[in-house]
Parts: sequence; structure tokens; C-alpha cells
Amino acid sequence: MTQKPLKRHKALQPLSREHHHGLLLSWKIRSGFSKNIETKRIKIYADWFFENHLIPHFKLEETHIFTILDEDHEFVKRALADHRRLKRLFTNGEDATKNLHRIEEELEQHIRFEERTLFPEIQKAATEEQLALIAEIHHEDGFVDNVEDEFWR
Repeated sequence: MTQKPLKRHKALQPLSREHHHGLLLSWKIRSGFSKNIETKRIKIYADWFFENHLIPHFKLEETHIFTILDEDHEFVKRALADHRRLKRLFTNGEDATKNLHRIEEELEQHIRFEERTLFPEIQKAATEEQLALIAEIHHEDGFVDNVEDEFWR
């Protein structure tokens, strides 16, 4: 018998929606390469996404979400290591094509890990007060995309 997935608590739903946009970034990078789009164009978009969406998202998770579990928890350690690796891939000025391919793969794996493994664990451990605080500090602004160059279309 398969276990029914845990319904995402309302306080964590905005983060899950942000994860959806991260998965779309991976798709856009993949799509760009499949259409032989110039790496520079893909990188401009990826850098914009990193600065405007991923950095604030990572900061929120690291400050208010992951701290619900013990800092030595294996899932937290993995998520923090993923964040460090992704930040390095975005900021490494070396081989942009190779880095974008790695970002596309690793970001998707990281998001799936958080959604399927880490967030359910956090949700089980969180008190109603902790979840209320998350809901209070993290308001959904609505995703605004950079559509100057929709290379993925």
C-alpha cells in the first residue's frame, strides 16, 4: 500500500510555489540548450533568476525553515550543502556552458529532495507557532518573470 503524500501546510505552500519556478528555470535552461541558444543568453537569464529569486529563497529557507530541525540533521546538512554548491555554480566564472548544465540538473534534484523529503520532515517537526511565524514573514509577492529574452519559447 502506498502512503498518501502529506498535504503541504499553508505556511509552506508559497515556498513550494517558488520551487515550481526553480523547476521551470531548469526546464528553460534545458530548452535553451536543446534549441542551440547561445550560452550567454541563457546565462543572463539564469543570473537574473539567481539574484532575484534563488538568493532570497535560500536565505529564507536557511534562516527560518531549516532551523526547525536540528542543524546536525542529515536532511538539513544535505540541503545546506546543495545551496553552497548551487551558489558556486552560479557564481563560478569558468565554463558557463558546463555550469549551466550542472545547475539545470542539480537544481532540479535539490528541489525534488526538499519537496519530497525535507519539507515533509520539517512539517512533521514544526510547531503551530513556528508555522505561523513562517506564514507571517513570508508573503507571496507573485512571481514576476524576466521576459526580455524568452529564449525558451
